[in-house]
Amino acid sequence: MSDPVRSDGRETRSLIRAARPSLSLTVLSLIAFATLIGLGLWQVERRTWKLALIDRVEQRVHAAARPIPSPASWPTVTAANDEYRHVAVTGHFLHDRETLVQAVTEEGPGYWVLTPLERSDGTLVLINRGFVPSERRDASMRRDGNQDGRVEITGLLRMTEPKGGFLRNNDPVHGRWYSRDVAAIAAARDLDGVAPFFIDADAGSQAGNGPIGGLTVVRFPNNHLIYALTWFALAFMLAGRLFVTFGGGLFRRKRFVHEPAGGSDAVARRTGSDAGTIVEPT
Repeated sequence: MSDPVRSDGRETRSLIRAARPSLSLTVLSLIAFATLIGLGLWQVERRTWKLALIDRVEQRVHAAARPIPSPASWPTVTAANDEYRHVAVTGHFLHDRETLVQAVTEEGPGYWVLTPLERSDGTLVLINRGFVPSERRDASMRRDGNQDGRVEITGLLRMTEPKGGFLRNNDPVHGRWYSRDVAAIAAARDLDGVAPFFIDADAGSQAGNGPIGGLTVVRFPNNHLIYALTWFALAFMLAGRLFVTFGGGLFRRKRFVHEPAGGSDAVARRTGSDAGTIVEPT
């Protein structure tokens, strides 16, 4: 005759083993936890970097205008070190070689007017003179806004925008421009010695019926704290699940099953490693 107590013990141990996750699932869970923590820490680092960037750009934008970098240093101009610097440049405009780039601003849809400015040394700098609405895209409608002779322009140094805008490629052949790609515009307008950056003209640079300057949007999305909290929350949720699976039983109190003596399932009290159900006499 089989021992009901020992049979129940074997069944219980089998159920416990069946409830435990496989080794592969355990390893994947630990890897996922480490990955989530890593992503959270990365977002914290990104937030620190973004705050430093915002502070640095704010200082550049509101600083006094300084001369643009010399041609010798143009190859070393970078977004990290130079973009949004408040700069000044003098020369005369080549209005017959302007380029219109599609834009949407607080003034509505229209175009940026990019005009080459020739300096005394013969080098050129593309100046984003500002915005014109679609009904004034034709240069003949704003000739009184075209400044002649030597002018001084102040504005923000901007890096070139190669290839095109969002889901749109520049089409130089048909004169369709969706981004301010300095190299492509220079090639299309047959310009030599052009700086690898352009300048967004300040507000107040408008003359007559010319383009409206000072519409540069300086905005850096900073959602890194939200992302970091999300990754950490997911990591702690996973850790809680792992704790319940592997460690929860360590804190449960042992329970003794009491059965009335003389019942059909009652057995004699035993001691030792194979002790079964404890029977309480009535």
